[in-house]
Amino acid sequence: MPPTAAPWARQSAHIDAPLPAASRDGLTRAPWAGASGPALTGRPIAAAVPHAQPQLPAPKCGDTGEHSFLPASKHIHSVEQLQAFLRSTTARDFVGFVLALNEAVKGRQLSDPCHESEVVRKLLALLDTLWRWVEETPSAAHTLRYGNPAYRAWFARMAAAAPQLVAEVLPAGLQGAAAELSGYLADSFGNSTRIDYGTGHETTFCALLYCLARLGVVGRDDAQALVTRVFARYLQLMRKLQTTYWLEPAGSHGVWGLDDYQFLPFVWGSAQLIDHPFIKPSSIHSHEVLEGYSGEYLYLGCVQFVKQVKKGPLQETSPMLCDIAGIPMWSKVNSGMVKMYQAEVLSKLPIMQHFLFGSLLEFDPAPAAPPAAAAAGPGAAAGAGRQAAPAAPGAPAAPTAQAQATTAAATSLPAVAQPNAGQG
Repeated sequence: MPPTAAPWARQSAHIDAPLPAASRDGLTRAPWAGASGPALTGRPIAAAVPHAQPQLPAPKCGDTGEHSFLPASKHIHSVEQLQAFLRSTTARDFVGFVLALNEAVKGRQLSDPCHESEVVRKLLALLDTLWRWVEETPSAAHTLRYGNPAYRAWFARMAAAAPQLVAEVLPAGLQGAAAELSGYLADSFGNSTRIDYGTGHETTFCALLYCLARLGVVGRDDAQALVTRVFARYLQLMRKLQTTYWLEPAGSHGVWGLDDYQFLPFVWGSAQLIDHPFIKPSSIHSHEVLEGYSGEYLYLGCVQFVKQVKKGPLQETSPMLCDIAGIPMWSKVNSGMVKMYQAEVLSKLPIMQHFLFGSLLEFDPAPAAPPAAAAAGPGAAAGAGRQAAPAAPGAPAAPTAQAQATTAAATSLPAVAQPNAGQG
């Protein structure tokens, strides 16, 4: 009897043998890949924050001298609080910020000229300083594959200097914000106790950039540079940290995940490639394309890095990336990545329980829609229905099933990261 192929495997001439069958335990398949087979979850993935528009947040206030900054702290401790956050204005504005940067880099290479403000240059100098500290803190003799203890020394140095590092980025009149923003910086590079790193830490770095936009120190003219200069440099630093100290992937889904560490490079990287004349999603299988263009496109750089650090064919180490490679258009890949980021990062309690809030990125939970709104029809409770879906695969999609969806989410969300409770 021939071996059983994994349910997502497509018949293709370039695959010599079927992938081993395995259960994904409710993890979400690429939601836009319906053309290559039925979704494993049996339902499409909708945006958790459906009404977000691509725009930078409005500055917090005109006179920041009267503003009271707060130390960043955690506020999400339950599924109900997470769902309330996803309905909030803050969640809408944060996703809108991600979408605004997404729009800013469509069709742009990393080396394309762009406006670089003084704040952007100072952020690059900050990341260069942290890079230098990695070189000054070599890895220690260690027998395990992951978790080199020398990382703790680097992290302690970075965390202690975080307030001063942030203060050097801010203009003279906003030095008081360093006490709040330093928490975001310190939490952007992993966890020193577990020696791990994941998409939650990456999202915290994005939150730091969001807070700078709320302060008004970066604006629309900086949007492209925030991705092609600042985030690209941050990604280089994280790869150096990962390969120097071998940080444990926080909450990794293994081969069933998009990437062990990152997500946003796939969002913004797929935007870069929209309408590219010859690089297609399937081009990730071309050695020549990866060698020639991984330094210009975040998406290709991520695939190249995966192939460098993981042994074996890509269809075995990263089947989801191969699944996505079958999509014909980058625009469809990009829209799917945006939805998947909301479903697999912003909607996951094991990740968002570590998310930080302050006076610039406020925790302003929105109340649940009243029963009358649900009874009015699908449109009245669309937001709540969409948010429940990513957290509870298979939960009823009808708005009147809100209570059952929330109950299902309470049991399914923590189970996603049972092997590792970090900020995956």
